[in-house]
Amino acid sequence: MSTILYSFRRCPYAMRARLAIAVSQTPVKLREIVLKHKPPEMLEISPKGTVPVLQLANGQVIEESFEIMLWALKQNDPKAWLSPNYQKMLDWVQRNDEQFKPLLDKYKYAVRFPEQSPEDYRQQGEAFLQALEQQLSRNHYLMGEQQSLADMALLPFIRQFASVDLRWFEQAPYPHLQAWLKQFIDSALFRSIMQKHPTWLESASEIDFP
Repeated sequence: MSTILYSFRRCPYAMRARLAIAVSQTPVKLREIVLKHKPPEMLEISPKGTVPVLQLANGQVIEESFEIMLWALKQNDPKAWLSPNYQKMLDWVQRNDEQFKPLLDKYKYAVRFPEQSPEDYRQQGEAFLQALEQQLSRNHYLMGEQQSLADMALLPFIRQFASVDLRWFEQAPYPHLQAWLKQFIDSALFRSIMQKHPTWLESASEIDFP
């Protein structure tokens, strides 16, 4: 049995998992899904119904994107993404996932959260952007002068936040954050994990990834 990754191309959680799998060059069978039509096979092993989901060859299931990143990098870490201070990296990831992501959802889907305006939600999310800007003003990356797990775990979410109102983001006073994001979007690694694939339910074909 092969290792299987259920993924959705535009999901930032799935992006971070694919980034780590791609950089580690750990082979998996990618099954691209559509969130409105989740495969029964995925729901059977992960009833929560969110991506990514990784099913190892031994049957073990990993359901959390950050845990998938760690699994892949423990197989092979050629770019030393795990090398910097792990606790500091974990602090960034926890702040992103627990504090910033809920505000990102409210900002992006503000019509579902009419209690406040999109601008209010954006302003609340900016506290995290400001912290990132301050950190990136000292170094090219969050943990120093080389990319790390922290950068790659956060960048898909910053990309999503920026895309809600790209004109606003490009004019916002975050030059280091903007440069950090642009370098990521322009990278060969990002382009490689964002290739479009037919959905598994429609094509019945698994993709060899990376």
